[in-house]
Amino acid sequence: MADADVRTLAATLIARPSVTPDDAGCQALIAQRLRPLGFTCESLPSGPVSNLWARRGTTAPLLVFAGHTDVVPTGPEADWPSPPFVPTETGGMLVGRGAADMKTSIAAFIVAAEEFIAAHPDHPGSIALLLTSDEEGPATDGTVHVCRVLDARNEHPDYCIVGEPTSVQALGDTIKNGRRGSMSARITVRGVQGHVAYPHLARNPIHELAPALAELTATCWDEGNEYFPPTTFQVSNLHAGTGAGNVIPGTATIDCNFRFSTASTPEELQARTTALLDRHGLDYEIAWTIGGLPFLTPQGTLCSALQAAIAQETGLQAALSTTGGTSDGRFIARICPQVVEFGPLNQTIHQTGERIPLDSLAPLKNIYRRTLETLLA
Repeated sequence: MADADVRTLAATLIARPSVTPDDAGCQALIAQRLRPLGFTCESLPSGPVSNLWARRGTTAPLLVFAGHTDVVPTGPEADWPSPPFVPTETGGMLVGRGAADMKTSIAAFIVAAEEFIAAHPDHPGSIALLLTSDEEGPATDGTVHVCRVLDARNEHPDYCIVGEPTSVQALGDTIKNGRRGSMSARITVRGVQGHVAYPHLARNPIHELAPALAELTATCWDEGNEYFPPTTFQVSNLHAGTGAGNVIPGTATIDCNFRFSTASTPEELQARTTALLDRHGLDYEIAWTIGGLPFLTPQGTLCSALQAAIAQETGLQAALSTTGGTSDGRFIARICPQVVEFGPLNQTIHQTGERIPLDSLAPLKNIYRRTLETLLA
């Protein structure tokens, strides 16, 4: 019955067209399900974003499940094998937008909590859910906002599982125990516009930028560490010129990005970049944007509990990984010492025909329940 509950709840959530930042009533439905279990449910909206903080218990340790009810746009619906917001079971799969990312994880954790509370009604510690409708969007009014609220009232989780789809080939093969930080820069190099036939009367910013750019791309920023690969630098856009073939441009602009680990800080990367540009004698300006700081949860209580639960349920030894982009874990790590991500297969996330194997729903729920039993029973 409980396994069918995961299936039913996941389908109910998928049926709600919660394209970011619209929650489409998902969180109200979830709160209605949690209140009979003894959860106090708070709506913490910010701007157009819906956020839910639901907690059962008042004592430590506090274990939080974090996730998002928003989904990315569907793309052309004609490319889907079935309507994206009509959950469809076919070929052993549950198909629909949000099936993998990440409404199934939310459903699995809720049912896991129901089972755990039924068996341990007086469990020590506390269980909470932190849900937002802003993860797939700008991420300015969602989890980061809730974390500020919690921090202000000194409500700090001890453990957090973010239900992002982390499994690669089989459910349970990968846990994300950290993520790299992301920092972008727009570098504008100023020259002097002129006629290509009279270069002595102009100063070409493309020519001046090129040697510095070559050095930036060849620089070893750090060696990484046992959990992270070395920091990477990539140029995503380069803009210069008026469109005319006989005009030396007055400016050249590049957009670039660092994906960095705990082996480097934003301040160090910024200082090294500006020193390099200064060394090349460029007339430039630079605007920095920090998309997220890196976080890392070394092998310890939470990783071990989750790995043991996965091994008991699937027989797999989950690998710890920090690959991929950013997640809301970067915000939670500011107020919580142990944050990991774990969820279903990620092979079809953000794709048309997003889907998840039906036979993974019960094991996913059981892994979450076993982790609760280890940490709170």
